[in-house]
Amino acid sequence: MITKEDVLKALSQVVDPELHQNIVALNMVRNVEIEGNNVRFQLALTTMACPLLDTLAEQAHRVVATLPGVEHVGVDVVEMSSEEVATLYQAARNNGQAKGQGQVPTVFSVDPAKPMVQSLARQLSPIKYLVGITSGKGGVGKSTVTAMLAVALRRLGYSVGVLDADITGASIPKIFGLTMNINATPEGLIPRQTDGGIKVISANLMLRNPDDPVAWRGSRIAQLITDLWRDVIWGPLDYLLIDFPPGTSDAQLTVMMDLPINGVIMVTTPQELAGLIVRKAVRMSMDMKVPLLGIIENMSYFECPETGTRYELFGKSHVEEVTKLAGVPLLAQLPIDPALAEVCDSGHIEEYRNPAMDGVAQSVELTLQRLVEPSVGAS
Repeated sequence: MITKEDVLKALSQVVDPELHQNIVALNMVRNVEIEGNNVRFQLALTTMACPLLDTLAEQAHRVVATLPGVEHVGVDVVEMSSEEVATLYQAARNNGQAKGQGQVPTVFSVDPAKPMVQSLARQLSPIKYLVGITSGKGGVGKSTVTAMLAVALRRLGYSVGVLDADITGASIPKIFGLTMNINATPEGLIPRQTDGGIKVISANLMLRNPDDPVAWRGSRIAQLITDLWRDVIWGPLDYLLIDFPPGTSDAQLTVMMDLPINGVIMVTTPQELAGLIVRKAVRMSMDMKVPLLGIIENMSYFECPETGTRYELFGKSHVEEVTKLAGVPLLAQLPIDPALAEVCDSGHIEEYRNPAMDGVAQSVELTLQRLVEPSVGAS
């Protein structure tokens, strides 16, 4: 007969590689239920974006499945509360110091009392310019613009990274053709790198299946964004581009308030609705005292390849009204291009070139040089 004690004894063989204690001692095992030959329990992690999620869940499943008489094992992964996380890390830290192991690694810790600038990952990652790409609504091609700008800056010889902060609608990995999960070290997370040398971090690179939804509330999304900023080892970068989630909610506020953003670029489309919504985002940028570097109008027109005639498929552009309101330049009006859609779907964005985006990269470079002392980086 299978007992709860048998299950807990088996699970005590699974050790968290970061905290150096078994998951039972860390109170990560909850609600063990036994019905006949079936065992079910909860595995509580500090965050659902934990890079060790798959490893710990698989190990926990395996050790219980090998118990005599067990036919089925169910593992439900849940997330600890912020209070539980703080208690866990403090207990593990005390235990580590008692054993002479030093401090607990800070990967994905959410101790609010610990300033982000103190993390080792941040110290290893001097970043010259931190630029956000945002929009007032979804569906305007913000992620595509982010990827094109990253490629254009890379072609100018700069070291570039992309932080995909659109947690629930992450598309940056797909655009760059990245599929394998990121790796974690005691010092921090290691971003994936594209063929062209652009470093990328995205929630989709932490999921067991890239098609799995990330159905999180705004506060959890905001926390993950700050965790990624603090705990990713980018190394020295000239530019870190942040692909914002659309809108003006928790995630945008978190990025603008908690991260040392040097400036943002707004992306819109021609129709009045998009213009109306992006004006709200422009005003938010002004209210948050984050410099607006310029506006890009995406899907501005379609040019017939046979005749060269331009068609305004989404109606007359209203971008001049938005740029006048914001007092910033129009960086580019980008066309609807089937070739761009093809390279994004195939993950070959680095093979695509739009001269307008080369101009945007140069304009952003000059604007940032005027706004920020070249010797001062993000910290």
